[in-house]
Amino acid sequence: QLQLVESGGGLVQPGGSLRLSCSASGFTSDYYAIAWFRQAPGKEREGVSCIKRTQPRYADSVKGRFTISRDNAKNTVYLEMDSLRAEDTAVYYCAALPESKLTGRCTLSAPHQVYWGQGAQVTVSS
Repeated sequence: QLQLVESGGGLVQPGGSLRLSCSASGFTSDYYAIAWFRQAPGKEREGVSCIKRTQPRYADSVKGRFTISRDNAKNTVYLEMDSLRAEDTAVYYCAALPESKLTGRCTLSAPHQVYWGQGAQVTVSS
């Protein structure tokens, strides 16, 4: 059974850091582009970052603050979030898309993703 599981969410003060993990099971994530999305209450789901092999991509809103990385041996992708702001508060989801469906960089488009995790809450508040 193909599955993505997010972990590492929680409550953090503004300016703080969190690291989210996306663990894949049932498939080898090496051949998938993995993306992180977030959705705040009343807002549309927003692409945050993605990685294809070792090539990352970031939304302008998180560039310079978030870092995506992957550990293929652990079948896990990480999202290191630094300098967190109140507006980063959301449920964060990871998603996977086979590389064979990409002609170039990974995509931050939600409809293109094939597999989704259940989400992890991140709350930035003092």
